[in-house]
Amino acid sequence: MSAENSTEPRGRVTTVAVLGAGSWGTALAMQLVRAGSLPVLWDWDAAHMEALRLGRCNEKFLPGHRLPDALVLEPDLESAVRAADEILIVVPSHAFVSVIKQIGPWLKPGQGIAWACKGLEPGTGQFLHEPARRLFGDSRPLAVVTGPSFAVEVAAGLPTAVTVAGTDPAFCVRIARLLHGGNFRAYTSDDIVGAELGGSLKNVLAIATGICDGMGLGDNARAALITRGLAEMMRLGRTLGAREQTLMGLTGMGDLVLTCTGNLSRNRRLGLALGAGQSLEQALVAIDQVVEGVTTAAEVWRLARRHGVEMPISEQVYGILHLGRDPHECLTDLLSREQKHEHS
Repeated sequence: MSAENSTEPRGRVTTVAVLGAGSWGTALAMQLVRAGSLPVLWDWDAAHMEALRLGRCNEKFLPGHRLPDALVLEPDLESAVRAADEILIVVPSHAFVSVIKQIGPWLKPGQGIAWACKGLEPGTGQFLHEPARRLFGDSRPLAVVTGPSFAVEVAAGLPTAVTVAGTDPAFCVRIARLLHGGNFRAYTSDDIVGAELGGSLKNVLAIATGICDGMGLGDNARAALITRGLAEMMRLGRTLGAREQTLMGLTGMGDLVLTCTGNLSRNRRLGLALGAGQSLEQALVAIDQVVEGVTTAAEVWRLARRHGVEMPISEQVYGILHLGRDPHECLTDLLSREQKHEHS
């Protein structure tokens, strides 16, 4: 269901605390203004917040895109949270748990938490809704905003579609309605496992396709990697209880295709650099932003082993990133696997 189909009445202007002023957090805050709400943008980096205030532009992450006048910049986290009707967390996935622990005492009774982070909790391999439930129990509705969406295109107002998936249908509709407007469509879902799986695993697979393209292996190889990567996503999804239609939708196949083929993807760019012979350290320094697939590759590898799911592409990416394996050797391993039925 898309947000425009909801019959929930619109009331006063809703204040949304957007926690994280990187490229994606800033772009979503800009979209919230377009859709008619009042975003309050916070970031942990005081110097970055001051630069935003002085220039009214996120020159570090979204150069050339002026911040709307209605977008409020708030350097104090507690003030941002206490003033907000809704919370939207947009930090790297490894920082998610520390943020929800910090803001917990300032939340209103029953207030929900939404996030637009795409990754797993480091060290546990859990989806982000799991530590949130661990901390808050069932007292707060939870939702993830995910789907094929490059921040710079959202900032520019180009057509985009995402899904808001969560634990409470009314909360999902509420968050979707806040984002839905203009060229930005927001759908809702109750399959939070499938939505988070698709948004996380696609980053690992984008590194694989980037490596493939960086080695100059051609379009056929890229198409095969994307397709077989989707098969890995479906296998793990079935084991974890995700719905097949979720993984064939925006948050699965849609985000996978975008991230594997679009050069705005940090994960694809990392793969391109590795395939061209750069070291992991060199590539990360050049990108100079968090590349979620690096941490996620290790957590996906652990998840696959724990549940006995065969994920050869993800396993090779883990080997390259965390065991120092040579990409050419990993390719040889993939191609030398025994012949088998495609859908076994």
